[in-house]
Amino acid sequence: MPVFVDEKTSLFHLQAKNMSYIFRIMNGYPVHGYWGKKLNHQRGLAHLFRPYAKDFLDRLPQEYPQYGSGDHRNPAYQIRLEEDGSRISELVYKNHRIVKGKPKLAGLPAVYTETDKEAETLEVVLTDPYSGLEAILSYTVFKDFDCLARSVRFTNKGKQTIRLLRALSASVDFPHNRFDVLYLSGAWSREAHIQRRPIGPGITSIESRRGASGHQLNPFMALLSPNADEDQGEVYGFSFVYSGNFLIAAEVDQFFTTRVSVGINPFDFSWKLAPGESFQTPETVMVYSSRGIGEMSRTFHRLYRTRLARGVYRDKERPILVNNWEATYFNFNEEKLVKIAKAAAELGIELFVLDDGWFGKRDDATTSLGDWQEDRRKLPRGLAGLAKRVNDLGLKFGLWVEPEMVSPESELYKKHPDWCLHVKGRRRTLARNQLILDLSRQDVREYIIETFSGIFSRVPVSFVKWDMNRNMTEIGSEKWPADRQMEIAHRYILGLYEILERLTSAFPHILFENCSSGGGRFDPGMLYYMPQTWTSDNTDAVERLKIQYGTSLVYPISAIGSHVSAVPNHQVGRVTPLATRGHVAMSGNFGYELDLTKLTEKEKKLVKEQVARYKQIRRLVQQGDFYRLLSPFEGNETAWMFVSEDKKEAVVFYFRVLSEPHPPRKRLLLKGLDPDRVYRLGEKAEYFAGDQLMGAGIPLRLPREDFTSLLFKLSAAT
Repeated sequence: MPVFVDEKTSLFHLQAKNMSYIFRIMNGYPVHGYWGKKLNHQRGLAHLFRPYAKDFLDRLPQEYPQYGSGDHRNPAYQIRLEEDGSRISELVYKNHRIVKGKPKLAGLPAVYTETDKEAETLEVVLTDPYSGLEAILSYTVFKDFDCLARSVRFTNKGKQTIRLLRALSASVDFPHNRFDVLYLSGAWSREAHIQRRPIGPGITSIESRRGASGHQLNPFMALLSPNADEDQGEVYGFSFVYSGNFLIAAEVDQFFTTRVSVGINPFDFSWKLAPGESFQTPETVMVYSSRGIGEMSRTFHRLYRTRLARGVYRDKERPILVNNWEATYFNFNEEKLVKIAKAAAELGIELFVLDDGWFGKRDDATTSLGDWQEDRRKLPRGLAGLAKRVNDLGLKFGLWVEPEMVSPESELYKKHPDWCLHVKGRRRTLARNQLILDLSRQDVREYIIETFSGIFSRVPVSFVKWDMNRNMTEIGSEKWPADRQMEIAHRYILGLYEILERLTSAFPHILFENCSSGGGRFDPGMLYYMPQTWTSDNTDAVERLKIQYGTSLVYPISAIGSHVSAVPNHQVGRVTPLATRGHVAMSGNFGYELDLTKLTEKEKKLVKEQVARYKQIRRLVQQGDFYRLLSPFEGNETAWMFVSEDKKEAVVFYFRVLSEPHPPRKRLLLKGLDPDRVYRLGEKAEYFAGDQLMGAGIPLRLPREDFTSLLFKLSAAT
């Protein structure tokens, strides 16, 4: 079984497919011993802990360290006792239990199992006798994934109130600091750029204090052996299943050991625990790879695609859509929308999505958020009438919404000015001319659920683009007392999760797409409720190479929304060929973000071919194994490929940004194929052995122009 316990030595050995994670109870403390390649389980593993037999706390590699009793590194948790103000605690081992499968986390997204045979969960109970604080460390190890899911549940079993000041989900101590750190940084329209550098003494940390995971830093970090690349070397990946403020830190101490800490950002956070109350931390997913970054990514992809995303669309092919936003912005009427939908139907597109501007008096971004009634000036038949006309064309109907926001210029705000996040007596900072509804309030949550349940019930909506276009300021709530105000940011996220759980459960036929001005909340927490995300508002094909390549470090391709837009591009002004824009967009969940009625006949022909082509490769792109071949962060070329699970099919995409004078002959080395199979290239009578394609590569014939791309399909001939 995945969890082995040696009762004589108090040693716990968690085994995954190719991975072992080992710790032991020593003097009451859970002490970390090993995380890496799979080891045979035997009593002799106790020798891993001999170096720590006489160590003081500042050197002890603890599983869940505290502060105040000798360990001066980053703690995993910290408390304050309300009666005497002391911050000292000492959690020590009480007992443990093993649970088949994986229990749900109350009110939080998390990876899951479908049968109890897929995983085992070890729960280690720690207690602080003085305060009465109990912490249950949860470790779920999966049979078929090289990963570990960790979280902590605190319960106040004492007689006085405890305040959590820090409540992280996982802490791991490594015996050295010979690592590079890898993470994703960016900004609006420039998300998921890869950063890599060596770590050294001090703290390397990434975090969000925005109330959302953010465009700026994704809740993911990996430690890599210095020689690690896509295909070799050890990689330790940490992904936080949460959509709010987070912290991931790698601290190198004076002894050159490394401590990684992951969890809710302690900045501006506390949580009051009265006697008998509990607090559940979000989940950290930890992935190990001995075969480079690519294998780490494919583990995250398979796990998140099949055991984090849920619902009927988890395994279904996603529809090809057209969104009217860049075609019309706010300036549209029903007839214009129907014309775009009619053009889409003629080209084989399957879904029409109506974006912002359909409600209240929404002619620009200054008004009407919160007033979710159709604007009859634009839609005289209402949403239901428009949806019927779209459906009659053979297309499904989708809708943009932004439920978490309110415009000061709205009927909702005039009626309920206290419903937004705010601090009484302070100014209310506007961003994009809007404020944030206070989702920590039950009455606000009920209003949102009731409003959108009504729309989704009376309108045949098949797709919802759920947007969120600003970050938090003046974080406060009139509904909660003064001593609870530092809980509001987390309570907001819990409220959001409740809304999403109830709406997605009530309307399982709707495909929900997560959006936050693009990738501003692209995180595993949202993926649990919405199986795909609008990856970036930047639709430029060249910029998208980096954005989609970086996003693929953690997130499955089935989660990546990618569309063809008009040129000159609306974000950067670049003009790229329609074929290249198509190939980039076909490397994710495919769609169009332009006015189809303005296409030339030649462009219509190409779009029709793109749509037909994507339908042929859609399942392979959305469900296949993803291999990165050439990085846009390292040169002028980008390439990636998708391989079916049985390795009988593959599709390869190649992109060159700028043309080169008198270039050398190029061969592209492929990955992930069966070396013993023979593959046919496209429809041509060209055959290549798998080992040749991966060892010697395939020759590339490129035209002499900028922004070139190639797509070719491989099918097993034997």
